[in-house]
Amino acid sequence: MPVDFSDILVIGVSSRALFDLEEENSVFEKEGIEGYRKYQQEKENDSLKPGTAFILVKSLLELNNQADKRIVEVVVMSRNSPETGVRMLNSINEHKLDITRVALSGGEPLSPYIDAYDVDLFLSKDVKDVQTVIDSRACAAATIYDPPTEFDPSDNRVKIAFDADAVLFSEDSEYRYKTEGIDAFHKFESEHVDEPLKEGPFAKLLIKLSKIQEHLPTTIELTPLRLSIVTARNAPSHMRVIKTLRKWRVYVDEAHFLGGLSKDKVLKAFGAHIFFDDQETHLNATSKVVPSGKVPYSSDSKMNTIEKKK
Repeated sequence: MPVDFSDILVIGVSSRALFDLEEENSVFEKEGIEGYRKYQQEKENDSLKPGTAFILVKSLLELNNQADKRIVEVVVMSRNSPETGVRMLNSINEHKLDITRVALSGGEPLSPYIDAYDVDLFLSKDVKDVQTVIDSRACAAATIYDPPTEFDPSDNRVKIAFDADAVLFSEDSEYRYKTEGIDAFHKFESEHVDEPLKEGPFAKLLIKLSKIQEHLPTTIELTPLRLSIVTARNAPSHMRVIKTLRKWRVYVDEAHFLGGLSKDKVLKAFGAHIFFDDQETHLNATSKVVPSGKVPYSSDSKMNTIEKKK
């Protein structure tokens, strides 16, 4: 019988997102595959240090110990070959990560394997792979920033934060704001407050996260998996977000409608294990205090025209 992941959150994480492999990547760029293979073999028994996504992955896997069934599965996806990937496999064991599925593509792109592994969220440092996944609309995907220099989650709960427009919701409202101005944006949102926002690239992920909460032992208000929206929206555009979540039957623990205030301080206070946003202006600041990932616009997005003009 094939494994059914329909009720399980599946995270596909690249080896460079899970572990700190920047030195190793530099060796590959300078010395090629032969130099890289030799380097990895010499250090085969040296455990790799955690990367940006490590704490998130470890914390999500620990939810399996609290749930009434397995609710999280992690697939490590790497362009290493089986030979050069031995050090990574040893490091998974050394860090006691409950990971049994690994994809070693031997230098080939990872994006074609997303559907085969039923991935719900793909985290990588490879911009091209992430863009391909976003364009395919196979699942949520983000390019991981370098880890913050100081990040220590305040408790053992898992905390995930999302921007709203162009992440959880479609880019339509953001495009209206960028092209027509704030007044036209607020007017439209007020007039369409009862009309649910269209799904964005991370909508299905949020719905899946909400679904797996049902298998945790506490009430939804006390769940060890906390979800937050941190957005530049403010009144009167906030109500459309809240009503859309109701339509989706998604419970979000926190929502911060900042109206232009800095996101990094709120995310630091929240203690996000990861934050997803579409704009570098926010991520450059947030990535210094919490693990962060950029959600790119699809290649056919109207927002790309605006971005190119900057």
